[in-house]
Amino acid sequence: MAMKMITAVIRPHKLDDLELAVAQLGVQGMTVVEVHGYGRQHGHLEVYRGAEYRVDFLARTQVQIAVDETLVEPVVEAIANVTRTGKIGDGRIFVAPLGQAIRIRTGETGTAAA
Repeated sequence: MAMKMITAVIRPHKLDDLELAVAQLGVQGMTVVEVHGYGRQHGHLEVYRGAEYRVDFLARTQVQIAVDETLVEPVVEAIANVTRTGKIGDGRIFVAPLGQAIRIRTGETGTAAA
């Protein structure tokens, strides 16, 4: 079966909600990485001890989930629904083909390894 890699860049405080939502769909694993970056807003201004300074890279959480292609739409929809605040900086979801997955311990491949 064909597999897809779903990569979502989200606000860090939305990770627990995302985890619960995709677990209810049968997703058993994910990779989570703390990242920094910016989108259209190009950071923001902050004031510290009276001095104003620009924060260009904002803290975000990147989540990667490998799924069978039949789960792509429900997982993407769940991610979007639980992470959406309606404000600038909610993040992005990327879906890409996944050529192969191999579980190192057992040698399982494909969806059995995801």
